[in-house]
Amino acid sequence: MPDRTAARVVSGRARVVREVRAAGPLMARLAAPPTARGPWLTAVLNQGAAHRWSGRPVAVVVDGAPDVPPRAAAFLLVRRRGPLAVVEMLGQSTGPLPGGRPAARLLARDPDAAELLAAGIARLLDTLHGPVTLRLAGLPLGDPTLRALGARLPTAEMANVRSTRLVDGMDAEGPVERSRDPRVVERLLPGVLDAVPDGGSRDFLRAAGRLHAALGQLEVAVLDGDRGTLLTLVDGTDRWPWLGTGAGLGAEMGAPLVGLTVAARPWPSVPWISPR
Repeated sequence: MPDRTAARVVSGRARVVREVRAAGPLMARLAAPPTARGPWLTAVLNQGAAHRWSGRPVAVVVDGAPDVPPRAAAFLLVRRRGPLAVVEMLGQSTGPLPGGRPAARLLARDPDAAELLAAGIARLLDTLHGPVTLRLAGLPLGDPTLRALGARLPTAEMANVRSTRLVDGMDAEGPVERSRDPRVVERLLPGVLDAVPDGGSRDFLRAAGRLHAALGQLEVAVLDGDRGTLLTLVDGTDRWPWLGTGAGLGAEMGAPLVGLTVAARPWPSVPWISPR
C-alpha cells in the first residue's frame, strides 16, 4: 500500500495539468487568488509547452482520502541553466503578473499538510542532479509551508519585499466603457498588448486574457477617447487591476510579499521523481 502521509511528485505538462484540476476544490477552499488557480496555471503551462527551453513543470502533492481533493499541493517549475537546476513557483517568471498582493500559493489545508508538503519539496530537491537552487517568490506572510521548508533547509534565506498596486482612477477622468464580454475584450485587447514590449509576455497576456474573459473573470476598461486602457481580474466582488496604460491610472504601495531562496549547492540524488 502506498504511504498516503508522504508527498508524491509528478512531472511533465499533462500530468501536472491533471493535478491542477484535482486541486481546484482546495484552491477554492483556501481562497487562492486567480493567479494561483486552474485557469491561470493552465495558461502558464500552455505557454511553457510552446517554448522548448521553458523548463519542466512539477507538482508536489499530499493526497487525502481516495477520490477527494488533495490535502496540499505545490506547483513548481524546474529550469536548467547549464548544470544548474533552478526550482521556482510555476508562473513565477511568466507575466506580466498583477501587483499589490501575493500572486502565488503553496496550497495546504492544515499545518500537518503544510509540513508534509515542505518535506515533499525538500525531497524533490534531493532528486535533482548537479547544483540546485530554490527560489520561491510572491507568497503571503505567514505561509506555513514556507516556514516549514525554511526549518528543513538550514541555508534558506527568507526575505520580504513590498509590492506595488495598480490603482484604477479612470472614473475620475471621464466616461469609461467597462465590459467583461469576451467579444469586447478581444476587440480592445490589442491596444493593451501594444504597451507590452516583450513578445513572450504579449503571447501570455493574450492567452491568459482570452481564457479569463471566456470565464467572465476579466474586465477591460477604456477611458473616453482611448486616453487609457485597463485589464482587471474579477473574482466575485474582488477586483484586481492587472495591466493598463494611459490616463486615470496610478500606483501605491501594496501588501508585502515573502520569498525563500536557497543558494546553489549540490544535493544528493536519488531515483525518486516520477518520469516525464
